[in-house]
Formats: sequence, C-alpha cells, structure tokens
Amino acid sequence: MMVPLGGPEPEPRRALNGLSDVRAFFHTNAVPLYFISPTPFNLLGIDGWVRNFSYLTYYDSFEGAHPRVFVPRRRDRIDFDSMGDVCKHLLRDAETLELIAQRGPGGKACFVMLDEQTQALAHQAGLDVMHPPAELRHRLGSKIVMTRLADEAGVPSVPHAIGRAGTYDELTALAQSAELGDDVVVEAAYGDAGSATFFVRGQRDWDDHAGDLAQQELKVMKRIRNVEVCIEGTVTRHGIAVGPAMTSLVGYPELTSRKGAWCGNDIWRDVLPPAQTHAAREMVRKLGDILRREGYLGYFEVDLLHDLDSDELYLGEVNPRLSGASPMTNLTTEAYADMPLFLFHLLEYMDVEYELDIEEINCRWERGYGEDEVWGQVVLTETSSDVELFSATPRTGVWRIEEDGRVTFARPAHAWASVIDESEAFYMRVAAPGDLRCEGAQLGILVTRGHLQTEDYQLTERCKRWVKGIKAKFESIPLGPATPVVSRFVARA
Repeated sequence: MMVPLGGPEPEPRRALNGLSDVRAFFHTNAVPLYFISPTPFNLLGIDGWVRNFSYLTYYDSFEGAHPRVFVPRRRDRIDFDSMGDVCKHLLRDAETLELIAQRGPGGKACFVMLDEQTQALAHQAGLDVMHPPAELRHRLGSKIVMTRLADEAGVPSVPHAIGRAGTYDELTALAQSAELGDDVVVEAAYGDAGSATFFVRGQRDWDDHAGDLAQQELKVMKRIRNVEVCIEGTVTRHGIAVGPAMTSLVGYPELTSRKGAWCGNDIWRDVLPPAQTHAAREMVRKLGDILRREGYLGYFEVDLLHDLDSDELYLGEVNPRLSGASPMTNLTTEAYADMPLFLFHLLEYMDVEYELDIEEINCRWERGYGEDEVWGQVVLTETSSDVELFSATPRTGVWRIEEDGRVTFARPAHAWASVIDESEAFYMRVAAPGDLRCEGAQLGILVTRGHLQTEDYQLTERCKRWVKGIKAKFESIPLGPATPVVSRFVARA
C-alpha cells in the first residue's frame, strides 16, 4: 500500500456528544485562552473549568498570588476612562505581548468591551477573537436598534417614542406624541451600566443632560415603577441557552453616585413567579433568535423591566457581550451540575463539532436549582468628589462580618466558592495603594450568600454593614502637585 507523501491523513476529530464530553474537552484543552480585561471579575472561576485559561489584567487584584492571572509590571501614569482603554493598553504592552508569544501560536481571546481597534490589536498579537465582529456587536449594542428588532420579535418595550430632540420643548412634543406624560426616562443609543439613562421631569433635568442627549436619536419612555431583572443567554448553533434570572441593584447612594447606575445583583430561585419566569425566558429566547438571525453567535445579556403596578414584563435593553451579571450567572449555572453558561459561548469558537440538546438543558434550568442557592454581589465605586491617593485598601479574599458589625479578614481565596454562609463574603480588590481616589472609580466587588435587597427593594441591613465595613478599610492622602499617579479606572460593566 502506498502512503501519500507527508504521511496518512489525520483522522477527523470525533464530535462531542453531550455535556460529559464537553466538560472533558475543556478539562483537557490545549489551546491558550485569554480573558483580557481590567480585572478577572466577569469570568472569575472559569479557569477551574477550562485548562489553559488565563486572565490578562491591568489591576493586580490578587497581588501576584493567583496562578492564572497575569499583570504587567510596568504601570505608568495612565488615565483610563473605560474598560476598552485598558484592553488596548494591555495589547500594546511589551511584557503582555511577550507572554502571549511564549505560550505559543493559536491563542484565542475574549473581552467584555471590544471595538474594531481592540480587535485589530488582538489580531496583531496573533490572537483569534472569540466574539462576533466588532462592527456587528456595535450595531446590535444600540438600544434603538434592539428596540426595533425586539418589536419585530414580539418582545414588548415600555410605552415609548423614538426620535430626536434638540430642546426640552422638542422632547416634550416627542413624549406627547406617544402619550407618555411629562415624567419620562430617556435613553441614548449607547452606554453601559446606566450611563445612557436619564430621568427627565422638567426643564432643569433637560438642561442638566442636554449635552448628552441633544441631536441624537433617543428612546423616550413612560416612567414606570419597576424592578430590573437580568437574564443572560448564549446563541449557539443548536439553539439559545438561557441562564437564571436575577434582580439588579440600581442607584443606591452607598454604592454609586449615579441615580440610574447598576451596582450589583441578587440571584435566587423565585426572582419571578413560575409563569413569569417562563415568560421572561421566552423573551430572552426570542431576542437570542433575533441576534442569531443577524449573524451573532455567543454570549449576551438582557435587562427586563418588571412593572410593579401592572405586573407586565418589558424589554429594558440587550447587551451583546459579557456583563457585570456574568459572575452570578456562571456561579449559579455551576450549581445545576452542568457547567457555567460561558462554556457554551466558548464552544462556538473552539473549532470543534458538538451535539447538545439545548432545549432539554433549558427545561432543566427553568425548573430551578437548590432553594438554598441565594447569592448577591455588590460593586463598590467611589462616591466622594474628593480627589486623593489611596494609601491603604482591603485585600482580596474571604472576609467575615462580626456580631458588632466589624468586618475582618478571614483567609486568602481566589474565588467565591469557599464562602460558607452569610457571615462571610469574598471581596475582590480593584483599587490598590497608589491608585487615584476619585468619584466613579471602582473600588472592588463583594460576593456573599443571601439577599442584599429587601422585599421592597431596599438594601438589607446586612448589606449596609458589609459596605460600611469594607469601605472603612480604605485610607487615602491628599494628592500633592508632584505625586506620581498609577492610574484611575471609572467602572463600566
């Protein structure tokens, strides 16, 4: 028998069949995979499921103690205004690029925020990007575009009008055209974590925000009394995998200085009654089908608005990306004894054939998980307008809340899995000594068991004690004229 020059053809790789095959595939993965972001927060813990998964970050949350987190040693004075700025910096950093080269060709990278420039820098570094093209993500990230696409899919929005307004009178006319009243919520097309949402009740409110709103297409909505419900999903070749529901923490002055800003989540089995849970999941599935029709594959997040007066569910917005809710989603889907939702995203970018019954997985996930699986997370940002330098900040690890309300460090940890009960919390540091303390700068993230909001959507006393106790660990000094500044980072997740 003659063997063709170059040896026999390699046997085609067997398709993965079922969750056990998929889990084994990731546990033996040989492809260098990277999450490039300011911190590991959005995908913390995924390295426990995926071999050769690393975090390339700018902020040293673990002080060099996490074996899968790489932080470049050079930290010049840089004023970062967004997550995207940080990612671009990392992809230009010589030490980061050297690490990528040393780990060999064929690496793949994922991000939270990704524009065309970041995508190009990743390709220059020899990395495949594990997301749809940046241009598509940008178009689908428009709140105006997704509202129109949702209308096509039969997913309702809060009563609204879409149009432009250069003055308050023009905004009022736009609102009157849809009988929205004079107390409205206005959304610009782009913005994250509530940064594009404005509450306008009169001329003064318009004047405060006119620079952000004038002469661009706006979504003007009737103001309702609502709770935000977040659900993440993944568009796969076999259907839309839909994760669990959670409520958002929004606008609490203890956590953020912006009225409509997202600042955490509560996740538990009965976020919505069973019938509404099914309706919410169907809305997410329909939106996922629309994304797939547009050419999108992978992870996405949906904010639904639960009207507390009418009990209706409405579309808030769709984020075609990872989000600040992703840690809660992936933490909880681990509890289903399957695998984190993000691994469904990875499957679409790993050059492997697989077969999964997504519908069966969704049915099982809709039935829920253990009633004791109640978790919450808070994102702490600086609320003071003073500008100083941090001289001391709390370290990453498990902290304990004492009977008298004091918060004390319990033990080092790399993730929240070792949190035992509601008396403990995992805190991940963002701000470190030498960083700039300014309004909006991200301080850190705290994850604990139990609810962080009451039934009437106020912070629980326990949550307030956690926030007060952690914030008491921060110390700062006045900013001198010649003081070197490491960096600042205004949080958007």
